[in-house]
Amino acid sequence: MLLRRAPVRSRINPTWGVVVGFVVLCVVISVWRGVRTAPAPQPPARAVPVTAIMVKPARVPMTLEAIGTLRAVREVMLAPEIAGRVVAIHFEPGQHVPAGQALVDLYQAPEEADRASALAQAHYASIQLERSRKLAPSNVEPRQLLEQHEAELEEAQAAVRQLDAKIEQHHIRAPFAGVLGIRRINPGQYLNAGDAIATLTDLDQLYVDFNLPQQDLPQVRVGASVQVKTDAWPGRTFEGKVNALEPKVEEQTRNVSIEALLQNPEHPLHPGMYVTAVLDLPPQDGALVIPQTAIQTSALGDTVVVVRGANPSEGGDAQTIPVTAGRRVGEGVVVTQGLKAGDIVITEGQIRVHSGSPVRVEHLLPNPEH
Repeated sequence: MLLRRAPVRSRINPTWGVVVGFVVLCVVISVWRGVRTAPAPQPPARAVPVTAIMVKPARVPMTLEAIGTLRAVREVMLAPEIAGRVVAIHFEPGQHVPAGQALVDLYQAPEEADRASALAQAHYASIQLERSRKLAPSNVEPRQLLEQHEAELEEAQAAVRQLDAKIEQHHIRAPFAGVLGIRRINPGQYLNAGDAIATLTDLDQLYVDFNLPQQDLPQVRVGASVQVKTDAWPGRTFEGKVNALEPKVEEQTRNVSIEALLQNPEHPLHPGMYVTAVLDLPPQDGALVIPQTAIQTSALGDTVVVVRGANPSEGGDAQTIPVTAGRRVGEGVVVTQGLKAGDIVITEGQIRVHSGSPVRVEHLLPNPEH
């Protein structure tokens, strides 16, 4: 008896075959569309035209700059030493007066009367002494009386000198030559000792007071030249010399105070003006100076864009490198770190490029004279 094997049914669901076929079809269509819509190959980037400069070592002047204040070498507020009523004023505000000129007179009639009395006593003591000198040798008067008359004359003369000094206190004079300020008194006004009359300022010489950080102290010497500039006289430079250094460094700021002496013969400058003090130092050799326009400043620091390649003076690839900028020299900046001699630094057009971009140097600037 023959047995027949029952047909084996396929375990694969036809629905899964449809899904797989549909997925394969979608992938084929996507690849086909991607090939059709793919962008055409881009041509190589065009070199950006820029202006650059070759970094070369240079000898540059060294200076230290600070904000300073002018102060008079000799300035005083005129005031009486004693109380009294003003009877005469011999000056006008803004007047230049010589040393010793009388400026104000105070009422002095009582002191003059006392002086006249003292002079009379001195005269009488002189007569008494002269008589004793004639009689003492003949023993008509004792030697003790002669000595008494000598003492009385000296006392009377001292009283006259004392009254002369008191009378002189009633005359306020200029202690030195200078320019008077605004008058603060009027005729007939009663003044107490120490009341302000007017300022007297010698404008022929002025001090320039300024501060420098303690790290600059070794470079400062007494006698060093100081250039003084002020916006009150644009375009003018006044010459001075370091006169003294404060021996103590200020604890809060770690600055040292510098005093320079400035000649002011035509009186263009006045005490209290703020100025810019530039201290001259020995020049620096081998400094790398680039224009200020070449430096880009951001939160990460200062950077410059240099040209790298076989012939960077004509063109190549741009590269951004960090640098450390030092002091300014005219329109340039001394770079202390990041550059070396011979580097080509972009000064104009660096904003339009980024690291790796091709550039073409259209203008190679000459190095400035310092």
